[in-house]
Amino acid sequence: MSFPKNFLWGGATAANQYEGGFSEGGKGVNTSDVLTAGSHTTPRRITWLNPTTGETGSTGMGFGSPMEFPEGTIPAVVDGEYYPSHVATDFYHHFKEDIALMGEMGFKTFRLSMNWARIFPNGDDETPNAEGLKFYDEVFDECKKYGIEPLVTLSHYETPLNLSIKYGGWKSRQLIDFFVRYSTTVMKHYRGKVKYWLTFNEINMIQWGCFMAGGLTDSSDQAKAQAAHNQFVASALTVKAAHEIGEEIQVGQMLAYQPIYAYTCDPEDQLLALKNAQNTLWFSDVQTGGKYPAYKLKEYERKGIVLETEPDDFELLEKYPADFLSFSCYGSSTFTTHNEGEAGGGNLIMGIKNPYLETNAWGWATDPNCLRIALNTLYDRYHKPLWIVENGIGWDDKKEADGSVHDTYRIDYLRANIKSMDDAINIDGVDLMGYTMWGCIDLVSAGTGEMKKRYGFVYVDRDDQGNGTLARSKKDSFYWYKKVIASDGADLD
Repeated sequence: MSFPKNFLWGGATAANQYEGGFSEGGKGVNTSDVLTAGSHTTPRRITWLNPTTGETGSTGMGFGSPMEFPEGTIPAVVDGEYYPSHVATDFYHHFKEDIALMGEMGFKTFRLSMNWARIFPNGDDETPNAEGLKFYDEVFDECKKYGIEPLVTLSHYETPLNLSIKYGGWKSRQLIDFFVRYSTTVMKHYRGKVKYWLTFNEINMIQWGCFMAGGLTDSSDQAKAQAAHNQFVASALTVKAAHEIGEEIQVGQMLAYQPIYAYTCDPEDQLLALKNAQNTLWFSDVQTGGKYPAYKLKEYERKGIVLETEPDDFELLEKYPADFLSFSCYGSSTFTTHNEGEAGGGNLIMGIKNPYLETNAWGWATDPNCLRIALNTLYDRYHKPLWIVENGIGWDDKKEADGSVHDTYRIDYLRANIKSMDDAINIDGVDLMGYTMWGCIDLVSAGTGEMKKRYGFVYVDRDDQGNGTLARSKKDSFYWYKKVIASDGADLD
């Protein structure tokens, strides 16, 4: 069996991890630009400045604990710190070379994100930055040259920093209007060049990485709930605008998803797994399903969370849900109520180590059935087309003296995951639009800020301290994926 002839094979990146060009082309500063590097043992930090005293410092990103900004400080770029996003792997100056490599592999689609602060430098500007619009025009023209369909994320873990400082980030309803102005501007400008759009990358991550995903400096439950609601409304209004601009334009949701397993058959473990799954699925229940689930509203009631809403918010959510559901899925997580098992790893959703699965150095497990389970779960729940827009494995790849990179572990991982997709399509009948492997050209890790945690088919000469020539080299997986695409997924050897 093979994949449908119109299946969109490709790869995925994000501006804050890949694009660079921090202070070029009229771009403003965004939230990702004040995140330092880290490692799998040292968390990334947010740097801050006290404008009155000139004092500088940093705070943790709030994963599992509140963020702590001293009174009178604001997030800021400060001297003496290394910020990986400022150069990343420099797509800004290498886009023609990189898109040519994608064309050589046979990509049908390329998922990239647009840097909001490159289009509206402050976020609340009245008019867009012409240089920013021109840059992406050139990118999309290059994609067209190779027959590559862009899939564009409007906000991928970045918010113009001014919106965080001036309005408190996405907890302010004012950001709805700013985002809709941005989304409408670019959908109109790039009509005929971009058909597929995503609003917020991994929208559910606002509950864990609220500064990264929502520009919040307030990590309270109330702030996170309000920010999520405001993003839902902004997404619905973007869908509405897209359908008014052109019937060919489709706007999808992007969800961070992984199957949740109970460690034992103890009913308490089963209930814990259910509740952890609901912590993710309620986001797609709203943005793709159109309604808040009862269990989430009950939770808000228990916690005393009261959303600031307008009378037509819920009608908008129901009338303009996402046209399709896209998601990231790198593996699965396992949970237990028992005091046993060692801690596991994952895309910010932690559990315990699954004894049946192998893990990499960062604790991420390779689950050969996770995509099939994920696809069936989401398709059965929403009955809408699906798109896997992130799936891959980070590894400390080693470049040989002759320039080769022998990443057999990546090929093995992808082979298992593509077979899982094949089963979901050809055995289970799931409607899957495409697959964009993360991140097709080496880029900076979002979670750790490292370079050595590499994902790509193409090796980029750059290290964790920002040293290197940025030269591109093809890995073994480059040639393997080229063969997979050419055979429509039939040749996985």
